[in-house]
Amino acid sequence: MTGRYHSLFFAAFLVAIWPLFSSGELPPVPIPEENPNTEPKRLLGKILFWDEQLSSDNTVACGTCHRPAFGGADPRQGRHPGSDPGSIDDVMGSPGIARMRADGSRVEDPLFGFDPQVTNRLAPSNFGALWAGEVFWDGRAGSQFIDPLSGEIIIREGGALENQVLETLASSSEMAKMGRTWPDLTGKLERERPLALARDLPADIAKAIESNPSYPKLFTLAFGDAEITPARIAFAVASYQRTLVADQAPWDRYQAGELNALSQDAVYGWNSFQSLRCVNCHEPPTFSNNDFLNIGLRRTEYDLGRQAVTGEPEDAGEMKVPTLRNVALRKRFMHTGEFSRLGAAIGFYVSPTALEGRDEIPGAGAYTFSLGEIVQYDLLNFLETALTDPRVENEAFPFDRPVLRTERTNDGSKAPSAPLRFRATYDEGVLQLNWDPPRDERDLVDYVLKRDGIVIAFLTGTSYTDTDVRSGSVVT
Repeated sequence: MTGRYHSLFFAAFLVAIWPLFSSGELPPVPIPEENPNTEPKRLLGKILFWDEQLSSDNTVACGTCHRPAFGGADPRQGRHPGSDPGSIDDVMGSPGIARMRADGSRVEDPLFGFDPQVTNRLAPSNFGALWAGEVFWDGRAGSQFIDPLSGEIIIREGGALENQVLETLASSSEMAKMGRTWPDLTGKLERERPLALARDLPADIAKAIESNPSYPKLFTLAFGDAEITPARIAFAVASYQRTLVADQAPWDRYQAGELNALSQDAVYGWNSFQSLRCVNCHEPPTFSNNDFLNIGLRRTEYDLGRQAVTGEPEDAGEMKVPTLRNVALRKRFMHTGEFSRLGAAIGFYVSPTALEGRDEIPGAGAYTFSLGEIVQYDLLNFLETALTDPRVENEAFPFDRPVLRTERTNDGSKAPSAPLRFRATYDEGVLQLNWDPPRDERDLVDYVLKRDGIVIAFLTGTSYTDTDVRSGSVVT
């Protein structure tokens, strides 16, 4: 019971000092003056964030890797083998799209074959990015946002979220075919029905789409005219993300004076969290200081981390400190995804050099702690019960979302349903295709259209007009 008495001692001490350096309330989310939040922009951003049609093969939305019920992180599991499978450099990352040529056809990847590629870092919680000046594990999405079409600076400071949006949309392992251009993406959005692949749309976006059933109309509502540009896509998605403030966890109520909001064990854990200096890096109220640190999880030869961005040797292996808000909802932990239990992630700080291939711990053991079983139990209790916003866990507004197409069908056991009543008419080089969707709403509703073996479209509607059919062409 000595651990209990230790925690109780710190309880009296920390109640006195905690208000001196934090009120416990989350600060306002910083919003760049060039991209003020508006309700039409939020709605458009929410629709775009959850639309799988933003990926080249209609299988990945931004929200695929960032689901509220899993703490804004990715519940799926994929393995990036590093230089060789089954060794210390493997990463439990996030599945993206299969490797695709510029014409839309799949091509064999050296690591993943024809299967979806897996990122070399696990997707972090998107909720932790709202207060960060630099985003991604290595901070490569910086504060200044440059229009990719004009090359002009359109956000001078505070545009990390906007940069993050475009980087992901352009990634050939996450959402884009090789060589995808911005006109490829914007042209696709001009044609497709918003959220055509999703089901069970939240009320706010269902109403918006009912009144404005095309992306040009939604962009007009948000920006004043129908032009779809990559910068506007980034502005809308970032605006939506900035409304996802998870500030109703039991810890928030406890800080506001509701002392019964935390259990006794969670209070012990909160006291230990402070006394053990966890707050130095996971600084309340965001539970991250947004700094970059190398805690010795992997040798830097496997992942340069921050050094790949800055070029500075002292940044080798450094990764952004993740927020611990809603951490109990996540399925995997650390940028490597190597821990599937939160307790195991805590255990790393007790014995960080236990696995072969670890770095030397920087700072002469600054991240090594002597934790008894009782203290570990209390810390785990605090993290599991105190930092979860029930709206996030239950996917309640503003964390509500549609059901994605890939969630409904993609277990590998069922082929796509054939379209019903398929009709084709041809006249002077123009091929008109029409069909009825499958009766079962759970079936796939998108199809790949090829002309002479080359992918020409991913179809989500019930018709398509091909104006470039030559004599002898084969369309499948």
